[in-house]
Amino acid sequence: MQAQLTADQVRTIQASFINKVYAWMCLALAITGFVAMRTVTSDVMLSMIFGTRFGFLALIIIEVGIVIWLSKNISTMSSNMAIGLFLLYSALNGLTLSVLLLVYTSASVASTFFITAGTFGAMSVYGFFTKKDLSSWGNLLFMALIGLIIASVVNIFWHNDGLYWIITYAGVLIFVGLTAYDTQKIKQMSLQLDEESEEGRKGAIMGALALYLDFVNMFIFLLRIFGNRR
Repeated sequence: MQAQLTADQVRTIQASFINKVYAWMCLALAITGFVAMRTVTSDVMLSMIFGTRFGFLALIIIEVGIVIWLSKNISTMSSNMAIGLFLLYSALNGLTLSVLLLVYTSASVASTFFITAGTFGAMSVYGFFTKKDLSSWGNLLFMALIGLIIASVVNIFWHNDGLYWIITYAGVLIFVGLTAYDTQKIKQMSLQLDEESEEGRKGAIMGALALYLDFVNMFIFLLRIFGNRR
């Protein structure tokens, strides 16, 4: 298929597919932000989520379960179900991320969002246009991410300030790298799928999920650095 395409056709296909991925990602971010802002203005919702540790923990478990189930079963489900699960996940994430609006000032959350958007945009552009093969970054970044998760869990019990800041800056670097890597991977995937088909729509959703997770996690780690607590 690729051998029969001209360079202009390849660029058109890649641009069209990545635009759809970004559209789904931006919609998910908008839902997350809307739900988070609505949650902090509702005493009932705040009580349900943060009144007990179980409420917040249950949300986290459900969110992780959705991401794992969606990733493992994407090939057997319909594109509409994949879209529904992705948007449900973004809404639930808005509930849990509402805690950031309670901890940090609105001004610092807004400024950090724009810093994140600029950093994310720059790395995504790099991943899309670079001629360098970033596939070697995948295993390295994945191993670094596993180490980050383990260190974060350890520090929940250890409460070490030094480790906290190491985790924070490492987290920023990891998700900056993942943004470029995932963007290039999505670009390459665009030539293997018919974007109008079921598989193409599901591919766009999985690409949007990857970039959404990169953006949200980068935002959280940057907020640790630039955020002003209330």
